[in-house]
Amino acid sequence: MVNVNLSGVTKSFGSVEVIHGINLEIQSGEFCVFVGPSGCGKSTLLRIISGLEDPTDGTISIGDTDVTQLDPAARGVGMVFQNYALYPHMTVEQNMSFGLRMNNTAKKEIQKRVSEAAAILQLENYIKRKPSSLSGGQRQRVAIGRAIVKGAEVFLFDEPLSNLDAELRVEMRIEIARLHRELGATSIYVTHDQIEAMTMADKIVVLRDGKVEQVGRPLDLYNNPENKFVAGFIGSPGMNFFFGKVSSKNVELPKLLNKKVKKPKSVPLSLSQIIVGIRPQSINLHPKENGPKIELTENLGNLSYSYVKLEQNSNLTVEMPTHKILKNGTPVEISFNENDLFFFDKVTGARYR
Repeated sequence: MVNVNLSGVTKSFGSVEVIHGINLEIQSGEFCVFVGPSGCGKSTLLRIISGLEDPTDGTISIGDTDVTQLDPAARGVGMVFQNYALYPHMTVEQNMSFGLRMNNTAKKEIQKRVSEAAAILQLENYIKRKPSSLSGGQRQRVAIGRAIVKGAEVFLFDEPLSNLDAELRVEMRIEIARLHRELGATSIYVTHDQIEAMTMADKIVVLRDGKVEQVGRPLDLYNNPENKFVAGFIGSPGMNFFFGKVSSKNVELPKLLNKKVKKPKSVPLSLSQIIVGIRPQSINLHPKENGPKIELTENLGNLSYSYVKLEQNSNLTVEMPTHKILKNGTPVEISFNENDLFFFDKVTGARYR
């Protein structure tokens, strides 16, 4: 197990800089997830760590070794791609052992490593099959097995579940988490799916436009976001946002909420308006005549999402247990605890506390 350290890493394509001076330390044995919207730079950053892309500036260290100028094969990393990258004419065994055979590893050692990896990944009964006769999940296991037999110290996963259906994604999330526990290797995992990030990670790195927005444990990011972007990206369904009018001591919420709350001390007196956020799980709805009406309710079985028209162009999303479900068109009173509110600058998105 080894640390992975990035210091001042930048990447430019021509005159366009896509990675902006990233400093990051990933501890030995940690499962670190890079998460962010499409185009935020997470896959590019992973390719820089793997050696498939050269940084424009900065250094990458794996353990005590500066690997910035090393070839990918010399970095001790195993890469698992979204599209599996398996040789269709080779069997599972041949695909998993290909790198070892190219390095002239002894046959007995190859057999030993492949057998061990196949047992870990529950592929013993498929070892003589070709990829065309395997399911998507089995193919992804073969791709992971190829990294295991290589003896990689760091595993790099580039959106490995994107091509799988919903049920199989859940199964493979469990598989990858179990595999990480058994091997204890340092793992870096790229995804745009914040549910994958929340359920799998020891540490989450939230990226936007090639910059790190926040780094922390999943629940720390959920409970204590640094800015509006992180608050809105982490959590499902997303946080509700609306404008609040600032006075000397209070923040006045939209009319339909019919409430004033205490202004955070850090809000400058010069501001007249800020953004207020609250998570759908923190809101309660109660039937009340002449209140705002429920526009739509989505029943998911164990819980439901209700949407209440708050202002002309915004709905309030409320998560409720199914036994408390209210019909579409029901007028309601909206209630919540003031301590569950978050406050953000409407220009920079920075959080006020």
